[in-house]
Amino acid sequence: MENGNARIRVPKTSELVADQIRAQIVRGELNEGDSLPPEGTLMATLGISRPTLREAFRILEAENLISVVRGSRSGARVHRPSTELVSRYAGYVLEAQGTTIADLYAARLAIEPTVVRWLATAKGQTPDFARLKQVLVDLEEMLKTESYAEFVDNVSIFHQTLVEATGNKTLSFMNRMLLDLGRHHQNDYQRRHPRTTEDKYKSLRAGHKSFEKLVTMIEDGDVEGAVAHWRLHLRNANETWGARGEAERIVDSLHG
Repeated sequence: MENGNARIRVPKTSELVADQIRAQIVRGELNEGDSLPPEGTLMATLGISRPTLREAFRILEAENLISVVRGSRSGARVHRPSTELVSRYAGYVLEAQGTTIADLYAARLAIEPTVVRWLATAKGQTPDFARLKQVLVDLEEMLKTESYAEFVDNVSIFHQTLVEATGNKTLSFMNRMLLDLGRHHQNDYQRRHPRTTEDKYKSLRAGHKSFEKLVTMIEDGDVEGAVAHWRLHLRNANETWGARGEAERIVDSLHG
């Protein structure tokens, strides 16, 4: 039985003002880089005091939806919701929960083969598939110029573009978070376990050939072949980055 004496919390005026401005930003009525009206104008329009407006601004600043330059004559600057920011915070949550590298890679293994199935079924005829092929070209150029560190850092772009090629925004967002954490781990792994230039080249070249094979199989509509190939690729990658006891390490959301 509910407590009949439970008090209903009434939002403060500053929270209601923040809600109104936030809604305008999220709906796209205010865009990245737009300036809000000066404080005096907002106070008059909304019928609120300066302390109330500034408290609303503090709420929105904490959410990184606006930035206020103290002493500036112009209004607060608007920022659209950031995938990077939310992804970073989600990473903090996963690290605080003790999420392991093995757990991270298992999640990726659950997502990407499904994505490959969708793309191969469509034979790569999706609006953003051409971007995936361009990433492949960019990676090959990095190999030719021996930009191996840059190549490793950009492998995540191939994986992300693969998922984005489906047009599914929800999966793309989730995958972005996983890839950011994976990239942190891979960069740290390489610092702790350096390899010779020759070993790096052989490994990265093999990875690039695997990417090329995937793209070809998708365009050929070889659904089962593409899925099997990519599942094997991911498992091999997971074994590489999870070797030497790395799989049981806790994800690191704080260092790039």
